[in-house]
Amino acid sequence: MVLFTQPPQRRIVWAAGLLSVVSLLSYGYYLQYVQYLDPCPLCITQRMFYMIVGVASLCGLFAIRNPFWQRVAATVAAIGSVGGIATAGRQVWLQHLPPDQVPECGLGLQHWLQTESPLSVLALLFKGDGNCAEVQWTFLTLSIGEWSLIWFVAFLFVSIALLLRVPAVHAR
Repeated sequence: MVLFTQPPQRRIVWAAGLLSVVSLLSYGYYLQYVQYLDPCPLCITQRMFYMIVGVASLCGLFAIRNPFWQRVAATVAAIGSVGGIATAGRQVWLQHLPPDQVPECGLGLQHWLQTESPLSVLALLFKGDGNCAEVQWTFLTLSIGEWSLIWFVAFLFVSIALLLRVPAVHAR
């Protein structure tokens, strides 16, 4: 039996992915609304990519016996993971810059939404600013950005494994 090819195994993997995303987002919102840690632009962008991975996991879970939709869900999860890796990687890079090289802090997302075009806001969300270099929380010496990078890499590996192991459609 090959890993991730049988529907019960795939169901567990998709459910674990969905549960992981829900848990990560829930903790992020807990930090924001209970611990009062304001998310930076890159954190907000990462949340969007977590949501993409979560929706793909939900679709993969519901379309467990349909090879076409399994491929679509795994591809979308992989794309969301790559986007998350890019934004979390940028945040980690900003956090490890020498203090004199950290970009200026911006006026924040609210100001961007009021003064910039939607495409400019999207570009700024992917670029981040000096706020993204600030480490407000750590667990086992890793920042939120570093943990996020680890999770997105794990999601990418799992989604690639799911994509490569979709059973072929059998002719009747």
